[in-house]
Amino acid sequence: MAQMKRTVIVASAMVALTACAPAGYEGANSGAAEPVAVTAAEPSAAVEPEASPSPTAAPSDAELTDELNGRKVARMGSVVTDQDGWILYRFDKDTNDPPSSNCVDKCAQVWPPALTDGAPDLNGVSDDKVGTVTRQDGTRQITLDGWPLYRYVGDKKPGQWKGQGVGGTWFVVAPDGRKNLSCLPTGTPKPVAPPADEKAGQGDSNYSY
Repeated sequence: MAQMKRTVIVASAMVALTACAPAGYEGANSGAAEPVAVTAAEPSAAVEPEASPSPTAAPSDAELTDELNGRKVARMGSVVTDQDGWILYRFDKDTNDPPSSNCVDKCAQVWPPALTDGAPDLNGVSDDKVGTVTRQDGTRQITLDGWPLYRYVGDKKPGQWKGQGVGGTWFVVAPDGRKNLSCLPTGTPKPVAPPADEKAGQGDSNYSY
């Protein structure tokens, strides 16, 4: 009898894990999100790489990230969104000590960096975790625990997290800056093509991030 109970428990856990990714890829709308209670700490100075170029103003047509909001969404749990409810990600090929972004060119078209021209408003994210890093083009990108933050153009509406596990290197970021591994897809999803390739009708490209 005891062996049967253990078998049922393990089978149930496997079903829950397997069902996680397909359901999650439909996304959870941002209206169902709830703020995550995080104790704020004293502000700390933004960390900049020593060899970085001097920060420049973001291009006039660049979309700035004015807010970081710690929230909870169905299946994924704790996430960070911008002011419009788009879920933010971190990249394993970046570094957080010192902070550095290695997503440029086509990568940055698919994973737009969370740019800022000042300190974003924080809700459910501790301000001692938030800083900036100067990108190669001189713009400033928001970091969380040193990790540069990004959006994913494959997310078609706020609250979706289709970028989870893409390339085995992109993950939803939690309010403390860690990777949220609560719900992982089966296999390794490929990134969508850069917008320019999609307009040209090229479909999936050789872009590898």
